[in-house]
Amino acid sequence: MSAATATFTALRPRLHGIAYRMLGSVPEAEDVVQDVWLRWHGADEQSIENPEAWLVAATTRRAIDQLRAARTRREQYFGIWLPEPVLTDDSATPEDLQELASNVSVAFLALLERLAPEARAAFLLREVFDEDYPEIARVLGKSEAACRQLVHRAKDQLRDERPRFEVNRAMHASLVQRFASAMSTGDFRSMRELLAPDAVLMGDGGGHVSSFPKPMEGGVRIAQLLYAPSIRNDRGMRIEITRVNGEPALLRFFGGALESVQTFAIEDGRIAAIHVQRNPEKLTRFVARKAGFAQISGTGQ
Repeated sequence: MSAATATFTALRPRLHGIAYRMLGSVPEAEDVVQDVWLRWHGADEQSIENPEAWLVAATTRRAIDQLRAARTRREQYFGIWLPEPVLTDDSATPEDLQELASNVSVAFLALLERLAPEARAAFLLREVFDEDYPEIARVLGKSEAACRQLVHRAKDQLRDERPRFEVNRAMHASLVQRFASAMSTGDFRSMRELLAPDAVLMGDGGGHVSSFPKPMEGGVRIAQLLYAPSIRNDRGMRIEITRVNGEPALLRFFGGALESVQTFAIEDGRIAAIHVQRNPEKLTRFVARKAGFAQISGTGQ
């Protein structure tokens, strides 16, 4: 392995992390990283003083271009667009999980969709990847003052929508566990009590499967929706809990096939929002990765 290849391989997880947080899509992030690899492979190594800075800048700029193109497609998307869920490696440390939950949760990525591409890049580089402003300015081709303003405005734009208090991981896990148990047993009362009165459910079917064209509001309505299959004993419903994007999540199966990945935002000790990913195109890689994890762990599921 050449020195250039070794450098890229070592930095690839960081580059993929930037691209995924920018785009909320695994294949689009992989395309960005592949494009950067091709550029890196053809670059003049002697002219590059700092390989990591070069690769981060190239990845960010390519992700900005990709996001601009993706936004045009997402404006024509059928229904609500949600980020693609990523199964979290069981070997992740508690520290890794805490970091993932804070800056790559489905709720956080969905919130970032409010930001323009350059504002999203500046915010992520500063707040998630801890880049200093001179470097952000170099990456974006703007002045430091302009980058500070981008980050400041992004924070203001996101502040009202982010949870006011950090949720304890144990509480988050307990609420998801209790909600999964209530859904599995058809305990409507518990489901309703675990949901905030003004809870919101957002579903992404991508036009391939049925979903709601706009958010469903109200804890009682959401509980009724999610309770219905248990009444009908619908096609052998099965609930499984796993970690998605660093947080506890619920997998719902019908007839042995994954029907949805459900992630939860918690506020004031109750479920404030549920993001339901049902788009088969976004679940294909999730299923494959889950099968891969099972083979590695020896479960064979």
